[in-house]
Amino acid sequence: MKLEISLFKFDKNSDYLPYYTKHFIKTKEEKTLLDILKNIDNEQKLSFVDCQDFDLVVNGVYVKAGIELKRLKKEFGTDIKIEPISIRRACDDLLINDDDFNERLELLKDFINEEDKKTYQELKPYFYASNTLNLDTSYIGDSLLILASMIIERANKEEKDSILKIINSYEVSASFYNSSKNVILDFDNSYEERIIKLQKALNVYEETEKQNFRLNKTLILDFGSFEEEYELNHDFSDFAIAYYASNKEEKYSKLINSLKAKKINLESQRLDLSKNTFNINSKITLYTACTILLEAFDAGADLIVVDNDEDFYIFDYNRKELEKICGREVAIPVVHINELQKLVSGNHKEAKETLEKHQVNPELI
Repeated sequence: MKLEISLFKFDKNSDYLPYYTKHFIKTKEEKTLLDILKNIDNEQKLSFVDCQDFDLVVNGVYVKAGIELKRLKKEFGTDIKIEPISIRRACDDLLINDDDFNERLELLKDFINEEDKKTYQELKPYFYASNTLNLDTSYIGDSLLILASMIIERANKEEKDSILKIINSYEVSASFYNSSKNVILDFDNSYEERIIKLQKALNVYEETEKQNFRLNKTLILDFGSFEEEYELNHDFSDFAIAYYASNKEEKYSKLINSLKAKKINLESQRLDLSKNTFNINSKITLYTACTILLEAFDAGADLIVVDNDEDFYIFDYNRKELEKICGREVAIPVVHINELQKLVSGNHKEAKETLEKHQVNPELI
């Protein structure tokens, strides 16, 4: 196997900015990514922890150093970028200063035992993988929310109430949760279930259908249904399209892939929009939406396609709030997948009924 590796390098004592070194490796006896790091270290000093469970980021996804090369290739291909779990906290190559992570545990110091401390350390990727840290570095952390849920299960009523009070009184807490299920390899869904259970106990979680994503408009648009059978009468060959896929249904991807448009792959596709806390706290949803729109806009997309009504309202109906967060105008049009299907089919009259009511009119007709 041949690997092309971009490797993060930084020494806080001598480097002003981080940089990446290129390594072209033809594997022989190496079985894991850790073996690769050891070989690189033999040729060029590299700071990391020689341990199968050492946490790394590969192509934007959190993995263990012990990942087998066969799986590495399957998940990421052979062109990979290796980074520490927090570039912001990097101090020596792949090593970071994790004081912020450890400091959060002090919030539960009166309720934890040695086993809890060990568990918390194992949850470190869930802390640094959270997109919320990019919004506010004081975020309480997914790891602490998960641990708090575990402790509550064994606690008496007085202890449970005290823990909930601590979590609730922390300024950037459970209502800022932003799922990292798409950025952690082998994400443990039971951890997310624990956080949601905690959110419900704190009354910050509601089902999506109860959320009002239309902050600035009361108008509800009827996008109709997606027709399974259609003719490709317009291929959008003159357009660059970014598709933020929430539903990941094959019929939607098939439509996008059938077009001759330039497809822009978004790194921010992995980000979650935190829809279930929008009514209580819209900040993390709007920040994430802003991140996605800016990436699409800066990558040259003519429009961004979404595949459900809620995402459309988040991106299109909240322009004023998004522009405040972005610090600039982001006039990229948002198109619902059902509207796109109508346009592709040549059903312009029906598509126009909703397109004209967008906050940013795509002007595709």
